[in-house]
Amino acid sequence: MKIKFFITTLAVCSLGILSAQNMKIGYTNAEYILGMLPEAKQIDAELRAYENQLQNQLQAKYKDFQAKMADYQANEASYNDLVRTDKQNELQGLQQSIQEFQANAEESLIKKRNQLLQPAIEKIGTAIKAVAVENGYTHIFSEGTSGVDVLLYASEQFDVTDLILKKLGVTPPTQK
Repeated sequence: MKIKFFITTLAVCSLGILSAQNMKIGYTNAEYILGMLPEAKQIDAELRAYENQLQNQLQAKYKDFQAKMADYQANEASYNDLVRTDKQNELQGLQQSIQEFQANAEESLIKKRNQLLQPAIEKIGTAIKAVAVENGYTHIFSEGTSGVDVLLYASEQFDVTDLILKKLGVTPPTQK
């Protein structure tokens, strides 16, 4: 009975070792690769232009608010109660409009960023899969994304970032 248990345990351990020997694990930094892509500069430029457009609109709203506030403060004494209340409501409405615009602009900027990055992210994902298949990797982990690292430690010999960059047609720098 003990011999059968020992032989079974030995067989299971041997299978585990054999399957572990067939594993080839690599890792990469997808953010680094994204930054190396030629389209990264275009994406960044489009995002900056969109952000500037939103910033200009926000500044225009704020200037309008400031002008109306200055007018209100300069003429407040001459307003009757009805006009004063109307002007105060108008100013509160403008202030609320500015706050809503600011929140919507931030959300819109995030959506625009995701929209612009999606094709590049898909391109990187395709290249990662191709490198894995071509080089016999069974697993490729991600590292370098602050707070979301999937890789806690790896030897640099298993870094497949340069292979992925080459697959994407980007010449890796000599030093990262």
